Amino acid sequence: MNKLFKSLSLLAAAAVTLPQFAGAEAKSIYGDDNRLDYFESAPAMRTLADSVVSFWPSKQVKADGGQVRLATIGFGEALKLCPGEKFSEQPIGAFCSGTLVGEDLVLTAGHCITDEASCADARMVFGYNVDQAGGQARTTVPQKDVYSCKRIVKRDLDKQGSGIIGTGFAIFNALLNRIGPDYAVIQLDRKVEGRKPLALNRNKDLKAGDRIFVIGHPVGLPVKVAGDASVRTTDPKAFFLTDLDTFGGNSGSAVFNARTNKIEGILVRGGTDFVDSPAGCKVQLKTPQNEGKGEAVTKIAIAAKYIPELGGRSAQLETRDMQVAPISLENEALARTVRF
Repeated sequence: MNKLFKSLSLLAAAAVTLPQFAGAEAKSIYGDDNRLDYFESAPAMRTLADSVVSFWPSKQVKADGGQVRLATIGFGEALKLCPGEKFSEQPIGAFCSGTLVGEDLVLTAGHCITDEASCADARMVFGYNVDQAGGQARTTVPQKDVYSCKRIVKRDLDKQGSGIIGTGFAIFNALLNRIGPDYAVIQLDRKVEGRKPLALNRNKDLKAGDRIFVIGHPVGLPVKVAGDASVRTTDPKAFFLTDLDTFGGNSGSAVFNARTNKIEGILVRGGTDFVDSPAGCKVQLKTPQNEGKGEAVTKIAIAAKYIPELGGRSAQLETRDMQVAPISLENEALARTVRF
């Protein structure tokens, strides 16, 4: 993980701790930056994004009547980004991502929720997004869209990969072959209102070359959809590698199959997020599409046994309702991507 995330305070407001991203490695941009805001995404993608949740420390979630205010800080200001960096004018604050997979169950990364105490302190917030062109991020949400943790149903995090030496892709393959799963299934304090659990791929038929996309909260930003990516390898038992455009904060994000829109895994680690520019500010690191060590995803089959199957349209979004072409800037009807 980058070491540039430090505790800062909002002007004359409650203290905001910049996301530490729970000790996971950072992520990267491969080829073009394909991240889209909620309002830019296709309707089917927005439906999926409605069931994606952001994780917040309790101290940054303050009740105000029937609303809840999220304490954030500007992305560009906090990380000292260079002018023109994408989404630099938006706020950050969430530390991980997750997805609704049951009436009261959320799937995330195991390093996002380390124990019952950290789960109890976390607040899971739906609807943290930018929902219209030129609009502001929704940092005030209805109280009904904020949930607490009741318990950890199942969590696994194997860190046996420490100490491996080598270079480049060989290191990452070695890590993937030595470390075990990284996932958590948590039960919320109540059933989720107005949002539906998302479908899992329980068939174990993912293969190299399959097109995928991810929905989550990179760097703690409002929700982003990122596609134009594929599976690089599925050799390791617990993980597969991808070229998704992700960052710290995407940890716990669901990775979807672009053909079926079912969840194939949980984003857990990857490459470097930011580097210093000659101008003395930070830029988001970009890597050619087919280079770099890739982003690691825990296979959904590892966690699926702890998530009951939900039948019927009223319980779970059906795949046939969500068929869309793989996400890309080219095939999005909205070629009006906002520039920051």
